[in-house]
Amino acid sequence: MSKHSLFVSLAARARKVAHRARTAALLLVTGAALAACNVAGPGLGGGGGGGGTAGSGPTSVALLVPYGSSRGTDATVARSLENAARLAAADLGDGVVSITVYPTQGTPGGASAAATQAVAAGAQVILGPLYGDNAAAAGVAAAGSGIPVLSFSNNTAISGGNVWVLGNTFENTARRVLGYAATQGRNRVLVTHANNQSGQIANAAVARAAGETQAQITGSVPYELSQAGIQAAVPGIVAQARSTNSNAIFLTGNTSGDLPVISQLLSEAGIGGEDFRFLGLTRWDIPAEALQLPGLQGGYFALPAPGPLSQFRSRYSAAYGGAPHPLANLAYDGMAAIGAISRQGQTVGRRSLTTNAGFAGTGGIFRLRGDGTNDRALAVAQIVNRQLQVVSPAPNSFGGAGS
Repeated sequence: MSKHSLFVSLAARARKVAHRARTAALLLVTGAALAACNVAGPGLGGGGGGGGTAGSGPTSVALLVPYGSSRGTDATVARSLENAARLAAADLGDGVVSITVYPTQGTPGGASAAATQAVAAGAQVILGPLYGDNAAAAGVAAAGSGIPVLSFSNNTAISGGNVWVLGNTFENTARRVLGYAATQGRNRVLVTHANNQSGQIANAAVARAAGETQAQITGSVPYELSQAGIQAAVPGIVAQARSTNSNAIFLTGNTSGDLPVISQLLSEAGIGGEDFRFLGLTRWDIPAEALQLPGLQGGYFALPAPGPLSQFRSRYSAAYGGAPHPLANLAYDGMAAIGAISRQGQTVGRRSLTTNAGFAGTGGIFRLRGDGTNDRALAVAQIVNRQLQVVSPAPNSFGGAGS
């Protein structure tokens, strides 16, 4: 098969499954323990903002979701987020939290107005909004109130101060994958990435994460996100991988775009397999057909504990008569954390939110960092004979303090 035909074939396959993968996008977090963990102990990291506001009775939660948005899918996402939050509140029992829903229209202006209204109404914590720019706007609106904002975004550029991101981040995934790979002797890692904004963000996240592991980044090679761009970059990636004595290649693309193409072309050029282990920044098992891609065989990627997600999905479906949106678990997780703190009689704020022990949510344990980012306990999987094999289970507790 010619290079052109290969690209067309793989790109067509990617497009065929893209609509399923795209709904999860880069925010997808799965998995599932359904109760909150111990919240005792000192908080993680420094910084300021979101110190919390004390109150009596149930903790007042303002849920900011994109009702009223001009985006066609936002109403469905908003409903699923609200459903998941209410499911978590019901699990907590009566008198722990109260929820008031504020539409954001899916815009920064709408999110700012919603946050302002929530603060005026006496909210003690804001859960949401969905989009990064919306979360930043809500954070500014609530900044003087002491109210923390637990957003559904995974964009670390907007985290910090009184804003936390609940979505799984590139850095969290990269830390887990690089850390495991290093224990397997794959500690010299060359990074490949698209030269667009998403690719550059991914590359920077991998570089930052490497500093917290035993892995060394040997370099990074960008490519234009096009047929000609990927083909043109492959010889340079091959040469740099060999000249730097790399033993792993970090592929930052996703299954609905560049990943099928670059993995196959690199494999055909002799990069991959046992000599150069492929490492993934995104979920290689979504959609399931991606496990069949020849170029990904043997590679490592991270995912939440695979089993427990069915608990959340089953309970959600039983309560609401349909499957949850892939992002709905973030609303459950946020409410579980708020509820765990409230049950202890504590104020929901920076200190209680950034406890070392963290919380248990729909993707396993997670904790919020003082810088507004998060740690999520992830498993590492390998694709073997077109099947997913968990080679390092998700931990049940955090071994050390975050920052």
